[in-house]
Amino acid sequence: MSIQWKGVFPAVTTKLKPDFSLDVDAIRQGLERLIANGVGGVVMMGMVGENAQLSPDEKLTVLRTAVETVRGRVPVVSGVAETGTARAAVFAQEAAKIGVDGLMVFPGLTYKSDDRETIAFYRSVAQASPLPILLYNNPRGYGVDLTPDVVAELLREPTIVAIKEESYDTTRVTDLITRFGDRLAVVCGVDDLVLESAALGVTAWVSGMANAVPKASVDLLRLAAEGDFVRARKLYAALTPLFHLDTVVKLVQHIKLAEHLITGSAETVKPPRLDLAGAERERTLAITRQTLADLSALGY
Repeated sequence: MSIQWKGVFPAVTTKLKPDFSLDVDAIRQGLERLIANGVGGVVMMGMVGENAQLSPDEKLTVLRTAVETVRGRVPVVSGVAETGTARAAVFAQEAAKIGVDGLMVFPGLTYKSDDRETIAFYRSVAQASPLPILLYNNPRGYGVDLTPDVVAELLREPTIVAIKEESYDTTRVTDLITRFGDRLAVVCGVDDLVLESAALGVTAWVSGMANAVPKASVDLLRLAAEGDFVRARKLYAALTPLFHLDTVVKLVQHIKLAEHLITGSAETVKPPRLDLAGAERERTLAITRQTLADLSALGY
């Protein structure tokens, strides 16, 4: 399936059982809910999907489950988050065999590569499979910044077609769109900067909190794309307190807890993460409940 890079692509949470094993039935149910609410695609095993905490077999099981469940209704994108270039290349090949539609490639984990090393890493992964690649640019999280100059070098690889922009600098969005035009799809990667990014021309969004509130998230991006910023701002105001929780260290726990409150799915996370507790948990629950009340006032 060709990926159009339009609409909301939830970074799907990986549902777990109490013993931390995969809950395949819950993963399927979660995907069905997202598709029913109009998402443009799904990203399996991003940071929110706890990629780095899953075993190699678990990663492949998640991908097979997604491909079998989605059945071509929307694109399935797989995160590629490995510490070594060779392992990333092998995983890209395995993902292609399973039948995913694209890859979201993290920089090599644990090592803050310089520009030359970063370019070599991404080129190796791009040449390992025929799948289109969404670059993952999160310098805060991984210490590697895919600047426009670095991106220019990477675009020598024809399968590198998009970038998840998470530098928290909206001027970067404009710089990328102006410099590369249709050659590069710029995708919002920050929930609480999505309306700003859409105003600058972004049409796709990889979202964490869309797991919890998919319909409102889809509507928000649609309203912005249609230029209806009056209604979009009202919806964004209701969602932003919840979206702020997507930008902190414990985003996975916050997203899974919000999803648990709304859908009943387990909030279990893989160690070393631990479920939220005490005042921290109560604060996330309060924000989620207030968001639901505010959405209800808007007709959701």
